[in-house]
Amino acid sequence: MNKIISLFLGLFVALPGTSVLAEPGLLAELTQDKVLRLQYSPYTLHYSPSAEHKHVVMLGVERESANAGLDGVTLFSNSFGQTTLYLYPWGHIYKSVGGVQGLAFKWTAGLLYGYRQPYENKVPMNYNGFSPAVIPAVVYEFQSGWSVQANILGTAGMMFQLSAPLK
Repeated sequence: MNKIISLFLGLFVALPGTSVLAEPGLLAELTQDKVLRLQYSPYTLHYSPSAEHKHVVMLGVERESANAGLDGVTLFSNSFGQTTLYLYPWGHIYKSVGGVQGLAFKWTAGLLYGYRQPYENKVPMNYNGFSPAVIPAVVYEFQSGWSVQANILGTAGMMFQLSAPLK
């Protein structure tokens, strides 16, 4: 877990110093008309717990476009203690589900990297640690920009998450 936190914090510290992000207006352009969220998951429920399972912690950043499109990146320790990256360039959020203010459904789709031997068969279609992923979620916004979320991880489990706005 310390490796993940160190890597994630290192990315946040290093990125502003890179020449790509130093380009005038690039950060403003990347975030223009978008809502940025910091994501944190302290707990994942496994439907079939195993002695092999480790504690899962996730940190991420997500962007929501004006048209409710989503993209983002998360870094987490998977259920087997391996550092894993989920990069999702596709997604969408549907707000006020069933007319309930604050209740939303969302989905994201992208690429996972990190399930390696001997756990490569724990996610479908894994090739050398890379596998496609689609993650549906139920979201409840309890305060402006702040939300809790349950990510449905197929038949394996459910990840509980807190999201906060980045301003």
